[in-house]
Amino acid sequence: MNQIQGPAIFLAQFISDEAPFNTLEGLANWASKKGYKAVQMPTLNPEIFDLERAANDVDYCQQFQATLANFGLELSELSTHIQGQLVAVHPAYDELMDQFAPSEVQGDSQARTVWATEQLKLAAKASANLGLTAHATFSGSLLWPYVYPWPQRPPRLVEDGFAELAARWKPILDEFERCGVDVCYELHPGEDLFDGRSFERFLESVNHHPRANILYDPSHMLLQGMDYLGFIDRYHHRIKAFHVKDAEFRPSASQGVYSGYSSWVDRAGRFRSLGDGQIDFVQIFSKLTQYGFQGWAVLEWECCLKDSDQGATEGAEFIQRHLINKTQKAFDDFASGTQQGDLNRRLLGL
Repeated sequence: MNQIQGPAIFLAQFISDEAPFNTLEGLANWASKKGYKAVQMPTLNPEIFDLERAANDVDYCQQFQATLANFGLELSELSTHIQGQLVAVHPAYDELMDQFAPSEVQGDSQARTVWATEQLKLAAKASANLGLTAHATFSGSLLWPYVYPWPQRPPRLVEDGFAELAARWKPILDEFERCGVDVCYELHPGEDLFDGRSFERFLESVNHHPRANILYDPSHMLLQGMDYLGFIDRYHHRIKAFHVKDAEFRPSASQGVYSGYSSWVDRAGRFRSLGDGQIDFVQIFSKLTQYGFQGWAVLEWECCLKDSDQGATEGAEFIQRHLINKTQKAFDDFASGTQQGDLNRRLLGL
């Protein structure tokens, strides 16, 4: 099928201790009734998806997929956003990031990095066992405190930061290569890979590794003032996953991109439910279709105003409405005529 698949939904914002969001069956039933055809699965809730078991037990993977299939669902990708974040953490964020790590490695940044790295390698094996070709994650960050160059950055700070980031990710990328799965970095402020140029720096640092790819989420680009449509033209060959998330950016006389430490609802740049923001999804779906993207269109609900259940309900309909059945013929084929002998040369007057 030479077209975008969907709709799918990322479950990270929905898993909770309350039914139906506390079991795989409950989540699957809920997503199916909303109209979704696939789920993107976070990997830090072993009661719902056991990453270590999936990496080592093909039968478990088959059972997991059978449970989804019972509700008419597929698995689009696994996600290790949190674990990817912990592959590289600047010391300024150590205490904040520790909350995402298991208790046995908290307070020990080296042990936390080792744990996160092993989690990514497990995700490579689990993805292969599940027959997946793409994986969603974050890059982590060593340089984010220095994103704005004041005080002036010392020479080669950025180069050294990317060299270290690449050294941490190269063994992970190699494991994904062995498993035949693409690593799709969600380009996101707070990560060292947050725009096209930072991704290019990383790509150069890992010798253009074939498994280093992009999860395209236009919301993070709009909030940075980027050309998110031109981004597809430039990087489409590396876009292997897609988060469908809306946003709006309304700068004022008192705030812009950085928004003066305001809460989400008061920021100049805000995430919105699909259709409530400024992003041109007609053009996004058109461009991705034009370039032959065949992955899943995955709703990521993050809205500062609209309830998550309403956002999920509307999101499935929104994505379905934007999917394009790619044409197999040109609209003017009916007038093309037939080729006869030396017709081209005669038309050229030769």
